[in-house]
Amino acid sequence: MSAVMSTSKISNAGAQISGKASHAAKVVRLQAPCARIPSIAMPVARSPLVIAAAAATAPAPSASLADQFKPNAVARVPPTQQKQTAIITGASSGLGLNAAKALAATGEWHVVMACRDFLKAEKAAKAIGMPAGSYSILHLDLSSLESVRQFVANFKATGRRLDALICNAAVYLPTAKEPRFTADGFELSVGTNHLGHFLLANLLLDDLKNAPNKQPRCIIVGSITGNTNTLAGNVPPKANLGDLSGLASGVTIANPMMDGKEFDGAKAYKDSKVACMMTVRQMHERFHESTGVTFASLYPGCIAETGLFREHYGIFKTLFPPFQKYVTKGYVSEEEAGRRLAQVISDPKLNKSGAYWSWSSSKGSFENQVSEEVADDAKAAKLWDLSAKLVGLSA
Repeated sequence: MSAVMSTSKISNAGAQISGKASHAAKVVRLQAPCARIPSIAMPVARSPLVIAAAAATAPAPSASLADQFKPNAVARVPPTQQKQTAIITGASSGLGLNAAKALAATGEWHVVMACRDFLKAEKAAKAIGMPAGSYSILHLDLSSLESVRQFVANFKATGRRLDALICNAAVYLPTAKEPRFTADGFELSVGTNHLGHFLLANLLLDDLKNAPNKQPRCIIVGSITGNTNTLAGNVPPKANLGDLSGLASGVTIANPMMDGKEFDGAKAYKDSKVACMMTVRQMHERFHESTGVTFASLYPGCIAETGLFREHYGIFKTLFPPFQKYVTKGYVSEEEAGRRLAQVISDPKLNKSGAYWSWSSSKGSFENQVSEEVADDAKAAKLWDLSAKLVGLSA
């Protein structure tokens, strides 16, 4: 049995798995419930005639035990007969959860919720009304490169097709005075938001290339705060990757910021989003023509009430939503933002590779302009090379 988590049969085992557990521990824990399945072996004392008589009189089972305990994540039909499949990282709350709901509600998509906390994701999917069978959950901790690789292996083992990858999950530590670090020693914002997604997208590129719908998409969520050509992007501290000397040194405890300067939690998040948008542009340049995959980024609007702000100051969380609702008029609910993200995945009109999508109340979706730094393709190429080395994709 593969280390794949089912939404119905092995949720208790899945909830026990922490992001730091070893692969061996995961396999042991996930196999344990199956070890307690009532035995289906024939009693050895029975004669062949007794067995034959029992078989002749017993009613035919409606489903085999193997089918009953088959994980929901595992595909039961060939790829061409499956619904379109989208992987969404960070789908247990906020933007990701609402995008998952919007896609699942169409009846045309199966959503793989890639999350750290299996039980939280399962409860959230049920609470928000996602239909049973429209989703499955696989463990993914983007702050661990080993977890990313294990997720990819587990996903491939399900036999599911892949038509869309949505890199949505993010950590935001605006009040942090000291840096935190991933399992691999990277500053947490850069390691999770950028490097984890960078590895994930590269490892799933072939699956996207072979998408049966022939219109595969890879979307990495950006942020207006990383675009210094906007008012929001000019609120200090402003995003700036500098000469990438910090990334070159591994964004470790000795040099945690990508630009090599003093740590700032809010800037680390903004810098990671610049890196995400640069990555989209590089993937478009490097792979769109050869793979047919559409690579794009988006800013779905100001989601003023979101778990992303969980570590912000209390007064900010209190005042920011009404400020966005009544002053800037830029407020967007998580539900509406989720619909917009789902639109970038499924709308034929938003199938332009290399685009950065935004929305306005007057004209709906439109292709926005990125900042001068995000558009710096020479810096983006350097970012790509450094990132590939850090995640082990190149020497």
